[in-house]
Amino acid sequence: MSQRKIKKVLIANRGEIAVRIIRSCREMGIHTVAVFSDADRSAMHVRYAGEAYHIGPSPSSESYLNIDKIIEVAKLSRADAIHPGYGFLSENSGFSRRCREEGIIFIGPSPEAIDGMGDKITARKTMIAAGVPVVPGTTEKVTDEAEALRTIAEIGLPVMIKASAGGGGKGMRLVKEESQIISSLRGARSEAKTAFGDDSVYIEKYIQSPHHIEFQVLADQQGNTVHLFERECSVQRRHQKVVEETPSPIMNPEVRMKMGEYAVAAAKAVNYEGAGTIEFIMDDSLNFYFLEMNTRLQVEHPITERVVGVDLVKEQIRVAEGHPLPFKQDDLRQNGHAIECRIYAEDTDNNFMPNPGTISHITEPLGLGVRCDGYVYTGYTIPIYYDPMISKLIVWAQTREEAIQRMRRALYEYKITGVKTSIKFLERIMESDDFRNGKYNTHFIEKNLKFLLAETECDLYCEDLALITTYIDYVSKLEEVKMTIDKATVRHGSDWKQYGRRHSAYRL
Repeated sequence: MSQRKIKKVLIANRGEIAVRIIRSCREMGIHTVAVFSDADRSAMHVRYAGEAYHIGPSPSSESYLNIDKIIEVAKLSRADAIHPGYGFLSENSGFSRRCREEGIIFIGPSPEAIDGMGDKITARKTMIAAGVPVVPGTTEKVTDEAEALRTIAEIGLPVMIKASAGGGGKGMRLVKEESQIISSLRGARSEAKTAFGDDSVYIEKYIQSPHHIEFQVLADQQGNTVHLFERECSVQRRHQKVVEETPSPIMNPEVRMKMGEYAVAAAKAVNYEGAGTIEFIMDDSLNFYFLEMNTRLQVEHPITERVVGVDLVKEQIRVAEGHPLPFKQDDLRQNGHAIECRIYAEDTDNNFMPNPGTISHITEPLGLGVRCDGYVYTGYTIPIYYDPMISKLIVWAQTREEAIQRMRRALYEYKITGVKTSIKFLERIMESDDFRNGKYNTHFIEKNLKFLLAETECDLYCEDLALITTYIDYVSKLEEVKMTIDKATVRHGSDWKQYGRRHSAYRL
């Protein structure tokens, strides 16, 4: 297998994943190229990359999904390769194919593999042929409402309606009652069209009390494939992951080995290359079924990196260059426990409404076993056009109990003002008995919502602190006004006296 050295990478993405990819490229001595929309002119990935190019207006359909413009910039900047990150064009076989036609390395799987596994219906057929257990459901795209009604009548409620062309919780609807079918179908198709440019969906039986377990796989161009163990992703809200951890608290060695073997077999069935994820759904009895394959890097990949000790982005690049994997399955081990929390700019007390705005202050947690993959900074304005995720907070410890305690400490230290965030909500998750005991499934948030949204009582001491803080803020604003006036007039008196007065007010 011929090898081709990658010297410059264009990152066809934005936000925290773009920054994260640039970090690994810097460590490998690879030059980086960022692309940005109107809304992202001042974004962190634009500042951090070696070069940056404007690709269009703020809506993703006119910028980050604009294949022609991205290819044009790749040629203009003389990039050897393009890394798609996750979302946007990461699972678009047409984009992968176009890169190959233009002589640009696509850091990801081949277009044939994306077609084989990226399309969820094709993936189901492939898994059935390979003998991998799948959830009962359709093997063809559902294109009209009459067909959907007939299919659901055959399968029986409850069912899941899912976008065929994508993942990440987009274009998904749970249908429990017949009256919900039409509205859910229309909603799923509309969301799928917006997110992936394809409104086709499929239908499958909904597994009661499900656990969402996924396996990270990595494959090279020489045919070597390994798995890097599982991630527990059952803490979800509206099918969007909120907290992930590894190892899974419900897993045992026998089931882990069997699921890992199926994950490797699934990747080999489509001659997969690069990093990918095989998702399974599991019931309380540890019976599992293939759910789908994400032919890209996952949002939650850092917890695998921390526990297994492999930089997945660097391995993606090495595989794309034609290098064989530097390890075999027997070389890989799980060490300790890792948890990831997704920090969103959203109002958890107002139905989790997105809360874009300007960051007036941010302090990220530090310390042993703490990692923060983010992209915002003080003064940055979170745009309304994209996902409201601010960052991913990852912790590692020797045991799960210690990891939970470390996450609680890190969330306590994480301070963001200017926009509302989900930090308080995540703190409550870490405090809940079901999570701490490892006894939860995808209904966790729904089951514990009252506890998770409960307001913290403010006693007299708390009220005193609020009053003092308000007073200090008031005095500070008065001083700012006075200083503005002083600058416009002739100064009198000593600057040291003015500083002393201000300092004394702050000490209150």
